[in-house]
Amino acid sequence: MVEKVHLFRSHNCNQLRADHVNDEVKLAGWVHRVRDHGGVLFIDLRDHYGLTQILADPDSPVFSAVENIKQEWCICIEGVVRKREDSLINSKIATGEIEVYIANVSVLGESEELPLPVFGDLSYPEETRLKYRFLDLRKESIHRNMILRSKIIEFIRKEMWKLDFNEFQTPIITSSSPEGARDFLIPSRLHPGKFYALPQAPQIYKQLIMVAGFDKYFQIAPCFRDEDPRSDRSPTDFYQLDVEMSFVSQEDVFQLIEKVFIGLFEEFSDGYKVSADFPIISYSDSLDWYGTDKPDLRNPIKMLDVSSYFEGSGFKIFSDLLKNRENQIKAIPAKAGGSRKFCDRMNKFAQEQGLPGMGYIFWRLTDEKKIEAAGPIAKNLGDQKTEELRGFLNMESGDAVFFFGGNPSHFNDIAAKARNVIGLELGHTVEESYEFCWINDFPMYEKDKETGKVEFSHNPFSMPKDDLFAKELEPLNILGLQYDLSCNGYEILSGAIRNHNIESLFKAFEIAGYKKEEVEERFSGLVNALKFGAPPHGGCAAGIDRIVMLLAKEENIREVIMFPMNQRAEDPMLGSPRLPTDDQLEELKLRVIDEEIV
Repeated sequence: MVEKVHLFRSHNCNQLRADHVNDEVKLAGWVHRVRDHGGVLFIDLRDHYGLTQILADPDSPVFSAVENIKQEWCICIEGVVRKREDSLINSKIATGEIEVYIANVSVLGESEELPLPVFGDLSYPEETRLKYRFLDLRKESIHRNMILRSKIIEFIRKEMWKLDFNEFQTPIITSSSPEGARDFLIPSRLHPGKFYALPQAPQIYKQLIMVAGFDKYFQIAPCFRDEDPRSDRSPTDFYQLDVEMSFVSQEDVFQLIEKVFIGLFEEFSDGYKVSADFPIISYSDSLDWYGTDKPDLRNPIKMLDVSSYFEGSGFKIFSDLLKNRENQIKAIPAKAGGSRKFCDRMNKFAQEQGLPGMGYIFWRLTDEKKIEAAGPIAKNLGDQKTEELRGFLNMESGDAVFFFGGNPSHFNDIAAKARNVIGLELGHTVEESYEFCWINDFPMYEKDKETGKVEFSHNPFSMPKDDLFAKELEPLNILGLQYDLSCNGYEILSGAIRNHNIESLFKAFEIAGYKKEEVEERFSGLVNALKFGAPPHGGCAAGIDRIVMLLAKEENIREVIMFPMNQRAEDPMLGSPRLPTDDQLEELKLRVIDEEIV
């Protein structure tokens, strides 16, 4: 048998060890770093797998050729493996026991001067990084993130297959659907004036798969939403673990996800503690306690309603607010936060968030070793009520409490941020851990702030907890069998038990202002399917990008996406979005209207 000859390499840059000493080898990769040590040229050669140190001394016949090689050139070398002296062994890399003496070198691809560094951790503007993303991806940290992403997806697939789920692919070209975000529309050449849409999620298709009799479905699905960018959200497309099951309850979905996610996070936690406890918190309780529906339970602090202590009190600002029954006074207890310096810092935080300030009380010991309350609120509230408040909050000397007043819907966002800051700065938040919680009992409907119109607040195809045909049913009080999973303050999954009853589905859309005929026209596939023996079914979708971001310990989702858009939903590397050509517009029967004309 003839041994296979490798054109470019006999080993990768992470394979050579001490037992390869004296072997003749061939390596290919990029010049990571060049060092001149007293006339001896050392090169760290890098490929996808790792690093190998190669070198040429002045006696080498290729020394002059090696002298001309620059950083990030792509080269191929042949040489002999030698063992390093014990004092020169590099334990930080797998190939640290050896080095390769270059006998021959060929340049496969020269590199121009780099627009951003590949070696080291220098910070560069994001726009430059995205324009030269192919170089940015060579950096060790982000290269590692992409490998992590691949391994996470591989792990998820294997777990789902083990649990008897079938992986099916749903269409990418589909019709518009009210998923809570804007669609990306695609003009049809064959049907001028009509448009397809990229799927915001495979929602209707996966329900049809259940009606078709397939019991367990999953997919690593691409989804497309025209959204405003955030640090934890892509403005154009993302991937999700899409799951649907027949003959299940909400609890069945919870058990499945907990099993998969505990295994997933334990596998890739890199030393972080992974909680096996998944508490179930109602949407209303989550807002009351944490000011958000995606709480970070690494922080144990809960907000408390202290309105009763301020009703008719001497602190007029709060007592006047409480004359409106929709208003509340919320307290954020801050154990060990009772210093003027910390209180002033939190007051500044509130001002940076657009508030005039943040009220507080802190407690300290007097010379007589008695606990006394300090701050303007305590002075106006009076000793008796302040002491009652201290007892209710279980505050001691050295503790503080911060207050928010008004309609909770107006201050919850800032209160939630303040709770996070307090937890981190005072050391209450357990940082190196992953804490999960289910949020359920979401309201089915909400009122549009501008029009006052009742509309869906979540997935419109969810099963309501209430009988929609009950008399005098208040839409804003209707809850749905909808649920989210939160981890460390991020929503990483959303799902629901589906409304498989056709009449109930029509009624749900009627409450949101949709006529039966409109529902039949817009969702004809699902409506028709529900007429032919639809099983009870439910599922969820988990954000792959956000999960990888958490496990990679990153704060920006673009660090775990191979080719992300920038903050303006643009691709600086390929120059999208672009203006269409006149021929393309003519073929699609479209016309672009100048903004100035509009």
